[in-house]
Amino acid sequence: MLPRRLLVTGSSGLIGSEVVNLLHEDFDTVYGIDNNMRASFFGAAGDTRWNQKRLESTVANFNHIELDIRDRHGILNILRDIRPSLIVHTAAQPSHDLAASRPFDDFDTNAAGTLNLLEATRQYCGDAVFIHMSTNKVYGDAPNSIALRELSTRWEYDDSSFANGIDETFTIDQSKHSLFGASKVAADIMVQEYGRYFNMKTCCLRGGCLTGPSHSGVELHGFLSYLVKCNVEGKIYNVFGYKGKQVRDNIHSYDVAQFIKAFYHNPRIAEVYNIGGGRGNSISILEAFARIEAISGRKMLYEYVDKNREGDHICYISNLDKMKAHYPQWSITKSLDDIFMEIYSAWDQRGNA
Repeated sequence: MLPRRLLVTGSSGLIGSEVVNLLHEDFDTVYGIDNNMRASFFGAAGDTRWNQKRLESTVANFNHIELDIRDRHGILNILRDIRPSLIVHTAAQPSHDLAASRPFDDFDTNAAGTLNLLEATRQYCGDAVFIHMSTNKVYGDAPNSIALRELSTRWEYDDSSFANGIDETFTIDQSKHSLFGASKVAADIMVQEYGRYFNMKTCCLRGGCLTGPSHSGVELHGFLSYLVKCNVEGKIYNVFGYKGKQVRDNIHSYDVAQFIKAFYHNPRIAEVYNIGGGRGNSISILEAFARIEAISGRKMLYEYVDKNREGDHICYISNLDKMKAHYPQWSITKSLDDIFMEIYSAWDQRGNA
C-alpha cells in the first residue's frame, strides 16, 4: 500500500493550518508549502511564522517546505518527490485592494501558481484529489445587481429566489471583479478544466468570509478577525461605503476543513461549491460592531469612508444547498457566537502574551 501523503499550500494561513490540524491523523506524512508571502503583502501584521512554528511543535508528522508556488521547477520537483494523495491549495494573494498595486504578484501567485500545482499534479500524481480554495469574488460585483431592501442595520435581498443565498449557477461574466477577482477566476476555471479535460478529481471552493482564531487579520483581508482585533486594541476601524450595512456570511475554518475532508473521502470531477456560513452566519458590519461590544465591553471605534471598495459586494450570502445535497453528513457546526468568542479570545490572549 502506498503511503498516504497530504500536501497543503499556504499551510501557515487560516485554512491551510486548519486542514493540517484536522486531517493530519488521516495521513502518514503531511507537507506544508509556505513562504510567508502574507507578510510581504500585508506587513508585520500579516506575518504567519507563529502559525508555522505552532504546527511544527504540535503536529508530529508535519514537514514545512519553504517554497514559493510561483517557482515552477520547485513545485514540479516537490510533487515528483512527494506524490501526495491529496493536495489542498490555499496559498494566494487574497486582497482585491492590494492586487491593484501589485498586479504581477497577484496574477503570478493566484493564476500561474495554481497552474504550476495542477500541471505538477497531472504529471506525477494524476489520481490525487486536488481541492482549490477559490473565492466568491469570481462573481465580481454581479451580486450587486440583485434587488435589495435597506433595513436598519443591514442590506437584505429583495428577491425571493435568493432567499437561501447565491448558488453556483450565478454568472461570473461581464462584471467588475477587481484584479484579484480576475486572477482567481483564471485559477478557478483552470482547476475545473483540469478536472474535465484530464478527468482529474478537482474541486473549487468559492469561499465567502472564511474566519477563525488562527487568522492574522489585517485591514485589506480578514473582515471579522481584523474587526475584533481593532476592538481589542482600541484602534479605529474604517468602514468603506454602503452605510456599514454590507452583509457577509462567515464560516469557521474548522467547518471548511471538515468539508475538505468529506470531499477527499468521496471526490468528484471538476466540482464547484459556494462555501460560507449561509444565512444563519450572516452579519453586517454594524451588527458585528454591536456583537463584539457586547462580548468585550469596549466601545467600537470607527470612521466612515463614503466610498466603497472597487468590486465590493453589498450583500453576499452563500447558498449551501448543493454542498449539503452532495455531502449530507456535512453541516455548519460553528455559530456566529462561537466564531466571535474564539476570535476575541485569540486576540485577547495574543495581546496579553
